[in-house]
Amino acid sequence: MIIVHLRELMARKKIDNIKQLMEESKLSRNAINKLYRENDVESIKLETLMRLCDYFHCHLSQLIEYIPDNQKKRD
Repeated sequence: MIIVHLRELMARKKIDNIKQLMEESKLSRNAINKLYRENDVESIKLETLMRLCDYFHCHLSQLIEYIPDNQKKRD
């Protein structure tokens, strides 16, 4: 299971919508939508993830999290 923390990062940076994130990060709507809606996340390019990490000044593990199906998420 992949958990995406994009919405939390956007909220912390007070980004209200995808359009604003597109303009500020210079990423396409398609790339951001996949993460925002957690749809087809497995096909996101590493370059996109790195650019978002640079934009949010975060580690990759703060943007996306992989949890094997046989483990529960630890809060």
